[in-house]
Amino acid sequence: MKKVGVADTTFARVDLGRYAVRALQARGTGFKILRRTVPGIKDLPVACRQLFVEDRVDLCLALGMPGKAEYDKTCAHEASLGLLFTGVLEAKPIVECFVFEGEAEGPRELEELARRRAEEHALNAFSLLFRPHDLARHGGEGLRQGFPDAGPVRRSR
Repeated sequence: MKKVGVADTTFARVDLGRYAVRALQARGTGFKILRRTVPGIKDLPVACRQLFVEDRVDLCLALGMPGKAEYDKTCAHEASLGLLFTGVLEAKPIVECFVFEGEAEGPRELEELARRRAEEHALNAFSLLFRPHDLARHGGEGLRQGFPDAGPVRRSR
């Protein structure tokens, strides 16, 4: 049975992990979901590594919510590098889902953006693991997570 790891943080102002797990559970029961919650985004690479090594997951979904400050953007970049390194080290995919507080105008908009992005990244993780042909079919379509799709530069004939 395949396993999906979900790593999220207490720093986030929205329970991204709950939304991701719910979206994954809606896809069926042919896999197991394991969740680890850590304090902040710079802790996500170790959480993913633990999910790979200790729990033997096949893919990780890393969810975080950096704040608005410039320092938070730096921390997000550092966390991204750690996640990239972890994925390469394990030769397994990590789907990174960060929602920056400054992307939304107010609390309701932030909650909605976070929900949509976590759910859509969870579905991408599911496709990456179980239905990679679905992703290939949508190559170059300008799909976005949390926001309206941008669409392709040029429509195919």
